[in-house]
Amino acid sequence: MNSIVDSIKRLLPALGPVSRTERFRACIGAFLGIFATGIASEAALGATSSVPLLIAPMGASAVLLFAVPSSPLAQPWSILCGNVLACLVGVTCAHWIPDLVIASSVAVGVAIALMMITKSLHPPSGAVALTAVLGGPVVHDLGYSFVIWPVGLNSLLLLVIAIVYNNLTGRRYPHFTQMPQINVHKTADPIPTERIGFVPDDLNFALRQYDELIDVSPDDLDAILHKAQMHAYGRRFGEIRCGEIMSSDIVSVGADTSLRRAWTLLRQHRIKALPVLNDERKLIGIVTQTDFMQNAAWPAPTRFQSGIVRLFGRNGNERRVVADIMTAPVQFVAPETLVTELVPAMADRGLHHLPVADETGRVLGIVTQSDLIAALYARNIHDRRGPERLSLAS
Repeated sequence: MNSIVDSIKRLLPALGPVSRTERFRACIGAFLGIFATGIASEAALGATSSVPLLIAPMGASAVLLFAVPSSPLAQPWSILCGNVLACLVGVTCAHWIPDLVIASSVAVGVAIALMMITKSLHPPSGAVALTAVLGGPVVHDLGYSFVIWPVGLNSLLLLVIAIVYNNLTGRRYPHFTQMPQINVHKTADPIPTERIGFVPDDLNFALRQYDELIDVSPDDLDAILHKAQMHAYGRRFGEIRCGEIMSSDIVSVGADTSLRRAWTLLRQHRIKALPVLNDERKLIGIVTQTDFMQNAAWPAPTRFQSGIVRLFGRNGNERRVVADIMTAPVQFVAPETLVTELVPAMADRGLHHLPVADETGRVLGIVTQSDLIAALYARNIHDRRGPERLSLAS
């Protein structure tokens, strides 16, 4: 009996874990999508119209658009181009091939071929092609106008609702193809986090070897694998958090602090960044040595000291303040953020300092690249010495 149960369990698809909230969100979205599409269709055609207000494949499209909006099969190009192409093929086959079985088979096969060529594969579109062939006299009488209404406009209405609903409920939709990250130093080297572990070329190689269409985009798969990798780093280096390693005795300035005073503080404390706070000590920006250098009016011949002096007051009388050159808005982290989560920001995006603030934006401290390196180094030393101490104790 147990072997039978185990065999049945093996037939169940291995879906990723999702919360009850996500399941509820998908169900409500599909309900609203079909309901709103039906209401809009009825308002346009009237309740007694002989044209179908909704077509059955829209139910399958709703499953994709609201339950798996990250799927490549659920993207706007897929639903619009896929449904329209499939409908065109179905209407053409219904018109030229008298045998319904042959017409249906050709319509679905050709529709899939065209969708794969145009990268618009959308499973419900196969049902659209079939509907165009087997829809009966009402559909056949519409001819190619069936492509525009109800198929085209049904698809468009459902897509608009999916875009609005998914984004309002916290789901990024549509999923745009991610552009490769550019090295901030503008050199030919890959970004630091891509110099170890797998890189996109490795992932593409594996997908080519797999040679089977999978229902996840390479970009999303890459992001998932990198999150798993970061989680593994976190497990390896322990749960060190920003609040444990941050400098809490910070030197800060206000937006109206003079640039001369800010530069003096940088040199006096031998630091490279100053958080810019308002009267409530909430973060409104950051000013760094790089900001000074980028905004200095360099004389000829170029001299650093002269450029900085000119920046303080270009005309000798003009008093320039921090607000003139600070970076805003500025990225910050919470004290409970794991230090391993700082690696992409500091290594790939070139951030050298990250303020630490609470949920209200009040600054509690600052974490630098030096703090991050020291924390990871200390943890690595701890891990290496741990087994040695155990062996000595035994």
